[in-house]
Amino acid sequence: MADSEAVRQRRQAVKKLNSATVARPELPVTILQFGAGNFLRAFVDWMITRSNEAGITRDGIVIVQATDHPSRTVEQLSEQDGLFHVYLEGIKDGRPVKEVDLVTSVRSVLSAHDQFEEYDRLVVSRDLRLVVSNTTEAGIEFVPGDDLTARPPQSFPAKVTALLHRRYEHFQGDPATGLSFLCCELIEDNGSTLREYVLRHAADSGLEAGFLEWVRTACHFYDTLVDRIVPGFPREEIDAVQVEIGFADQLVVKAEYFYVWAIGGDPSIRELLPLDKAGLNVLFLDDIRPFRSKKVRILNGSHTAMSAIALQLGCDTVRDAFDIPQVETLINRLVAEEVLPTIEGDRTELAIFAQQILERFYNPSLRHRLADIALNALSKWTTRNLPVVLDRWTHHAQAPLTVLSLAALLVLYSGRSENLRFEPRDDARAMEVLRGAFDPEDLLGWVSDVIGHLPLAAPLEPATAARLARETANGVALILECGMSGALQQTLTCPAQAGNVSADVVRRGR
Repeated sequence: MADSEAVRQRRQAVKKLNSATVARPELPVTILQFGAGNFLRAFVDWMITRSNEAGITRDGIVIVQATDHPSRTVEQLSEQDGLFHVYLEGIKDGRPVKEVDLVTSVRSVLSAHDQFEEYDRLVVSRDLRLVVSNTTEAGIEFVPGDDLTARPPQSFPAKVTALLHRRYEHFQGDPATGLSFLCCELIEDNGSTLREYVLRHAADSGLEAGFLEWVRTACHFYDTLVDRIVPGFPREEIDAVQVEIGFADQLVVKAEYFYVWAIGGDPSIRELLPLDKAGLNVLFLDDIRPFRSKKVRILNGSHTAMSAIALQLGCDTVRDAFDIPQVETLINRLVAEEVLPTIEGDRTELAIFAQQILERFYNPSLRHRLADIALNALSKWTTRNLPVVLDRWTHHAQAPLTVLSLAALLVLYSGRSENLRFEPRDDARAMEVLRGAFDPEDLLGWVSDVIGHLPLAAPLEPATAARLARETANGVALILECGMSGALQQTLTCPAQAGNVSADVVRRGR
């Protein structure tokens, strides 16, 4: 009874969250942010707040709703005067860590469609320096004929073109009034692609040559890579969270402790947004591509390699998988023995980077579903894992663990795996071959056919395709013969021999 009364009193003590209950710092609006979603709020807005509090920056953010659809998140942000908490949980140096931060960098929220005049005034503010966006992968697309005179245009690149032209005219082409763009959309060359589409819109609409030159020389578009898992609003535990933080925050964002923001291109961004000086994990790079390759091979490649195997071992999440010693050993050895040797760089730094990445797999607070990771896994495997195999073979080395992951994926997709509940979501043509052409009497022929239908960026050399088919078919036969657990154990115990299944078994299947 006493405990219940104490809980009731704590709940009654929870306050509303707004500028009347929390003192917000006065900040100039220097950043325009397209997107009010969980990721940007737990990533960019959180970082800007941390940097402001450290005295490194004095940046205020206005969040712009770019679409014309009603948004409850935008309404709640307005009700809370842009205030919200970011609730971080994760693993650091092998120990669980938790941190809760109040984000105070967001000054206001507005709709570009419903509050166009206010939006327009912000566009021509001299304080404005940066534009941040996360309009999803589909947001950075070129829509021919998008009307630049609309209030505002429909597509994001057209909005940016109109925004920049308005600013160019207002300041009469002053090069000091150019803006810098930090795109967080999860596509390669995100900033470069946005710049290309802005210039195409300008040219197609017949805008003056001086404007195109101003965009090219006075504005900067940075390619970035962002990384933080953000589950979002903790709906199932919100009452306890609100009691813990002391506020009835309707926009709490849960995220993992780990994060990294890699920004490539013109070094002037480091002076404009010196987040690294606040101790934040922001990397300023001349060329972002080597970092992207490293991150994709270690983190994303590990996820893809693990998902098909762990789903056949009865796992639902990444943490479930890492609770199985075989899977934990698989991923740690795959990274150390097969992935890292294919990446150029200081070996000690690479090992530390890999350790930081793999620590995230142990995070008990994140439910990262393996079925979600397995979405479109064929293209993911060819992009993330196949380059590791090819690089290893080029240097006369083996990649048995990575090849086993492809074998596991094909078995999982074939409908003959130990997980009969799994429903693949992938390329329809490849799936037709995988399901329709499966031949237990000729696994090599079936695997060869499947490899011929993989979504490859470039065709494999015939000898390479034949070797991949042969080694993968051996793995498939081993899985069908011994089960996923047995095949995994055999490969881990003797990787050099695990793929040497007899030709007769490969032809006969099970």
